[in-house]
Parts: sequence; C-alpha cells; structure tokens
Amino acid sequence: MTAIEEVNLEKILPSNGPSIQEVKKYLEKYNNEHIVIKCGGSVLNNPELFKHFIQDISVLKKLNFNPCIIHGGGSRITAKLNELNIKSNFIKGLRVTDSKIINVVENVLIELNKEIVKAFNINSCKAKSVTSKDYNIITDVIVDNKELGFVGTPHKIRTDILKQIIEKNEIPIVAPLGLNSDNQVYNINADTTAGAIAKELKARRLLIVSDVEGVLDKNQNLISEINSLKANEMISNDIITGGMIPKINNCIDVASKGVKGVVIIDGRKAHSILFELLSDKGSGTLIRK
Repeated sequence: MTAIEEVNLEKILPSNGPSIQEVKKYLEKYNNEHIVIKCGGSVLNNPELFKHFIQDISVLKKLNFNPCIIHGGGSRITAKLNELNIKSNFIKGLRVTDSKIINVVENVLIELNKEIVKAFNINSCKAKSVTSKDYNIITDVIVDNKELGFVGTPHKIRTDILKQIIEKNEIPIVAPLGLNSDNQVYNINADTTAGAIAKELKARRLLIVSDVEGVLDKNQNLISEINSLKANEMISNDIITGGMIPKINNCIDVASKGVKGVVIIDGRKAHSILFELLSDKGSGTLIRK
C-alpha cells in the first residue's frame, strides 16, 4: 500500500467517520489484503443506506484496499415473482427454484448487479459485473437438496478472474449465481457465496453487512467478539435463534478456514464499514474460530 498524505486523508475520509490518527494506524494492516464484503437486500433496497454503502466502499478503494462485493437480492426476487403471480415455496429458509423461477432470479440479480456497478462508477470508482452471464466465477455447483430445484452451493471459485479484475483497479461486484457443467444456472445463498469466495481468496476479513447490530447476548446487548465455543453454547441456550443460526455457522466455518476474522455489522449505522476496519472500537461482532 502506498503512503497516503494526511492532507489527502482529510479529503478522502468522511467528517463523521474514524479519525485520521486512527486510520493511519490501520492502513498498513490491510496492505495487499483482500476484504470480502457481503451486502444484504435490506441495505441495497434503502436508497439512503445504499448511498452510504457505496460511499464507504469508495473510500476504501481510495485508500488502496482490495474490496470484493457480493450482493443479495431476495426481497427483489420475491417482489418480481409476486408481480408475475408466481408463488414461492421455502424449505428451511431457501426458495424452491424451478425452471421458471430461476429465469426470474437470474434476471433480477443481474439487473441489481448492474445498478450497483453504475452507482460505483458515478462515485468515480471502477467496478465490474461478475454474474452468470459475465465473468462467471462459480463454475461447479453442488446440489445438496434436489427438492430445492436449481439451488446449490459453490464447489469451485475462479479466483483468477477475481484477481484479474482487482489488478485492473476495479471492484468485483458478484451476483450469487453459478453454473454447473451443463451451463445450467443455479441460485446460491449470498452468505454462502461470500464465505466461499473469502476462503478461496484467503481474505483478511469477511464483512457481512445487514440490518442487525451483530450477535446479541440474552439481555440484547451487542457482543463485540465471539468464538465457535461461545457461539455453539449460545445456540444450545436459544440465545442465537432462527435465521441467525445458519448465518453464524457459516461465519464460524469461514473463520476456521483461513479467513482471519468474520464480522457481522449493521448497515443502518453511518460508516459502520469504515469504523470496523479503521478504528479501535470496531463495529458489530467479530467472529473467530
């Protein structure tokens, strides 16, 4: 990472973000490291939160970070299916995806992907679409449950494509779609996609940006750091419940396979991404193995 003059930091950093003194301490920490960031639909669908998200990632890029973005889109898919009068069924939170639905899923996610790329370009930040149609990186999808239809998990990630995009000083914007050996498109959970990419890139951090504060204790207070032992204990005691269980299990898996830290952070809080990476107090819950 090249040295960035303090006067430039003043221009780059938001006035209500981490202080210049803090930022200077953390710049070298992420020298040439990959930062994988998964952004949920709740942030993408809120114009104000989306704007803050784009601004924060643009700041990271100006500070010479190597971010890679994976986006969700479940709520947009649901809205489009409702518009087309196509009923959705779910098994354990995953959408049953037949041949008609997978076409809708692919079209919605590619459209959203292009919107995100355009937003970065408007912010003078080059970004590249990575979808099932362009620069596809998930080339070998595993089907775990045939009842779900065209839903799978990544087996192979083309990190060479991601690295080529990053070397061109562009941000990869990845839609959670993949292909099997017959070029059939599959829908993939965005958290699972982000985790697989982070493991293959051996990323320094995986940030899960959503509309929750992080992991909360039984008194609903934020826990700043947690390991697999404590997480499993909290699941057993019904403190971590529902949709947070697969999210936490995925985070633990990623943290145990070469990624130094996985963080669940609140995309509703101003500059939460910058505070997590560039301040002493951090943001959200850091999950280690």
